[in-house]
Amino acid sequence: MKQFLTNEQRIILEEAHRSTKEKRPAYRIHAILWLDMGWNFYQVADALFTDVSTIYRYLNTYQNEGLSSLLKMNYKGGTSKLSKEQETQLKEHLENHVYPDAKSIVEYIEERFEITYTPEGLVHLLHRLGFVYKKSKQVPGKADPDKQREFIKETYQRIKKEKGPNDKIYFADGTHPCHNSMPSYGWIPKGKIKELLTNTGRKRININGAIDISNLDFAYREDVTINSDSTIGLLTQLEQRNPNAENIYVIVDNARYNHSKKVGEYLETSKIRLIFLPSYAPNLNLIERLWKFFHKKVLYDKYYSTFDRFKQACINFFENIPQYKDELNSLLTENFQIIGHSVLQT
Repeated sequence: MKQFLTNEQRIILEEAHRSTKEKRPAYRIHAILWLDMGWNFYQVADALFTDVSTIYRYLNTYQNEGLSSLLKMNYKGGTSKLSKEQETQLKEHLENHVYPDAKSIVEYIEERFEITYTPEGLVHLLHRLGFVYKKSKQVPGKADPDKQREFIKETYQRIKKEKGPNDKIYFADGTHPCHNSMPSYGWIPKGKIKELLTNTGRKRININGAIDISNLDFAYREDVTINSDSTIGLLTQLEQRNPNAENIYVIVDNARYNHSKKVGEYLETSKIRLIFLPSYAPNLNLIERLWKFFHKKVLYDKYYSTFDRFKQACINFFENIPQYKDELNSLLTENFQIIGHSVLQT
């Protein structure tokens, strides 16, 4: 059978399996995971000492009714033990506090409401309340969601509306890939370790780049360091690429060199109009998505024996951006993410 689970679905199933102390729901979860790994129905049935029709029933229940119904086959109590008011209180608490596993939430409920759940029963409740098992996301500690919304509405949308037909908008920033291997997640046989060779990681390259998301026009330069001179060099490239533009808007962060006197003097006679993002808002600079895509394609789970090979692989990527047109058109869209509005409490 072909793989049918998403990565998030697999994580949820694995968490439910870790949380359950009873064999029957664990066997059902095993069946779904094994089918997703490519086992056929007869192999799964043999492994669980049951019949093929039972395995078909497990899969049908999961695909049509979800994990909650799969667990409910053995769920005790039938209905939630918490009152509606208590459920609301629990939901509000969990929206602001992250627990590593179902067992920890069971302990919280027992202490707060003096009600006992089994871990598998709690997983059923959490799904019904709209929660899924996934990793939290790190964001800058001083991120201001109101200023981010204001930038999108008052600055970015205004520029788009007022710019001339030949004017351009670029997102610009630097990236500094190091010559070292970057392990990532992947499908590896259970019980096995996939080794990835490493380097010293002491050498890196400095890339200063800018991209127009409307047509994927990408300009970059490699410098010993990114400073006022390298920034002026990149801005000069953008002017040379767009001779018919009256204004070239370049959205940047608040790095010191972007505010330097030398850059300011260059801008006095330039078509470039630097647009500064709010502080602590890298999420609004869409070139950050390009850098992450670059890491995925060139750096993750890759080993380069020499720095020259590493550097050439990086340059090859940047020289061939059109090769990734379909993927980047889907990635570099204006669905800006606001950060700092759902910060966890401690």
